[in-house]
Amino acid sequence: MAGLDQDVEKQAAATHPKPPNPEIGISTKGTGPSLTASDTQSSVDTDPLSPLQHALSQPLAAAEIEQIPPDDLDEEDDDDDDDDDVDYNGNHDNNNPLHLTRTRTSVTSAASRPPDFEVTIEADDPENPRNWPLWYRAYTVLAVSYATWVVVLYSTSYTATIPGIMDEFSVSSRPLATLGLTTYLLGLAAGSVVVAPMSELYGRRIVYLVCLGVFAVLIIPCGLADGLAELIVVRFIGAVFGAAMISNSPGTVVDIAGHESLALCMSWYSIAPLNGPVTGPLIGGFVYENLGWRWGNWLAMILAGIAVIMLALVKETYAPALVKKKAARLRKETGDDRWWCRHDQRISTLDLLKTNLSRPFVLAATEPILWFFNIWISIIYGILYLCFVAYPIVFTQHRGWSVSMTGLAFVGIGIGTLIAIAMEPVWRRLINGSPKRDPETGRAAPEATALVMCIGALLTPLGQLAFSWTCLPSSIHPAVPIAFGIPFGMGNTLSFIYGSNYLAAAYGIYAASAMAGNAVMRSIFGAALPLAGPAMYEAMTPQWAGTFLGLLEVLLIPIPFAFYRYGHKIRDRSRVIRQMREDKARAERRAERAAARKKDGRMTDEEKKGGDLADTSVAPAAGACACACAGAGAATNATAVVMIFEEKGEEEKEHAAAQGARMA
Repeated sequence: MAGLDQDVEKQAAATHPKPPNPEIGISTKGTGPSLTASDTQSSVDTDPLSPLQHALSQPLAAAEIEQIPPDDLDEEDDDDDDDDDVDYNGNHDNNNPLHLTRTRTSVTSAASRPPDFEVTIEADDPENPRNWPLWYRAYTVLAVSYATWVVVLYSTSYTATIPGIMDEFSVSSRPLATLGLTTYLLGLAAGSVVVAPMSELYGRRIVYLVCLGVFAVLIIPCGLADGLAELIVVRFIGAVFGAAMISNSPGTVVDIAGHESLALCMSWYSIAPLNGPVTGPLIGGFVYENLGWRWGNWLAMILAGIAVIMLALVKETYAPALVKKKAARLRKETGDDRWWCRHDQRISTLDLLKTNLSRPFVLAATEPILWFFNIWISIIYGILYLCFVAYPIVFTQHRGWSVSMTGLAFVGIGIGTLIAIAMEPVWRRLINGSPKRDPETGRAAPEATALVMCIGALLTPLGQLAFSWTCLPSSIHPAVPIAFGIPFGMGNTLSFIYGSNYLAAAYGIYAASAMAGNAVMRSIFGAALPLAGPAMYEAMTPQWAGTFLGLLEVLLIPIPFAFYRYGHKIRDRSRVIRQMREDKARAERRAERAAARKKDGRMTDEEKKGGDLADTSVAPAAGACACACAGAGAATNATAVVMIFEEKGEEEKEHAAAQGARMA
């Protein structure tokens, strides 16, 4: 009960705001976690990944509800902000499907949620995941990183087993056999908007265990498949569940890492998932040659089973789930139902799916920033997955390598990925030293992040074109084209990581939706381009096909440079970003009015207290005045009043003396 006593004392020590209007309630679903409230930084040289941290720690539906303190909402605020809901053209923002709407609910009223009993998890709370032991936080990063690696590895290990699948199922068309990779990536795209956001309802841990467990079980039908169609369909369904790891695991890292250690934790976490596509053909090739194509599935199932066991030892990290659990515990242990938190009001599954299935695509279709950004990232991602078709053509068909040796050719891309991650301090200094600054905060603007994106945009086509020019003829040593996979891998890694951070910084509370739309679009490109790979490389030869892809990436180089040079002007023209700024200003005005009302309320309480004090002094003073009429001096009246309160505090003594002086 010691922990409970501490919780009760901590909550009892909270301030006492002005009692809310009992007629008004407000839905608080999707509010951001309070774990990071104290983790602010005063320095302008901040972690470049902090926008990504904020985006990943917020629920995707967070932008659906305007976050107004329930105790501070009154009808005056509604009247004052009526004009704020009209845009510069005189149109009401309510017509915008992305508008931040204020909602009321009759399920929970403000009167039933006293502020003294609001449950939070503070920065120094032992239940805060950032206060877990260092070894356990490191284990958590290892567990989610490993589990994500298994899901990604299973996507590309399939490409190494395609020859065996074609032989067993008598498939003569390689593009048809490649559909196993295509449907898997489409499943990841579908899962990112359907299954993964379930963590907003149930927390991250249960979603990990259920989804990864189903993913592991669905590998069994793939290993026992009697036909290509069965293999393709089951891989799609399994990928839908596996997407939960890819979408949510970065959020777990953000949950347990503070500002000082976020970059390091994200770097360590990224090593496995970003190398998953590379290690898939490498491991799958050796397994296929020695054990057959079905064992590629059995190995993946074993690895997934280990991942489930590792995740079973990881505790919940999602802030809203932790706060709700703490509130429920306090209600149970104290028998007092007044304990509450801002996340008690659950989001309905239907509303959550409606939001997840609509907003990412609305943003992708209406935002010019996302038009160009999604095209750039999607083509790069598609060419990356096209490599898992192109490398076997170059090294197996033309150079005569075995399937397992061909897997070793991907080592160059993996090394490039590791170098890009290891150079994080360099990219950090580059971003913090950029002249692109936010005029309000003085910190690095999103355009500063675009500078690293520009480096990635240059390295990617460099590696692609150099590989194309040196992959054949076979008289060129194979180490040369493999080495040019290093800049290619570096470029891809920088583009993905810092591109996501740019979106997070630019779109704020809409960042999760913007990144979800980008994830869907790039997965579609990654699924489609490998289908065209065999025919294109056969018709154009590997050299010219690779050159064509490299020149396509060259044409996309101006996109990140345009973001770096004109990004602030482009963001100023964005309707969504402009609306987001207006809503932020509106919320700040409400906060100022709420603070003023609370201050006025405290002043009123003090005046009332003073009035009560005056009442207690009037009766003795009246008697003293009667004595004064009988001949006593006025000074005696003041002295008598002071004596009455000599046992009270200094403040009350001063007040009594002043009262006596006024009577004198």
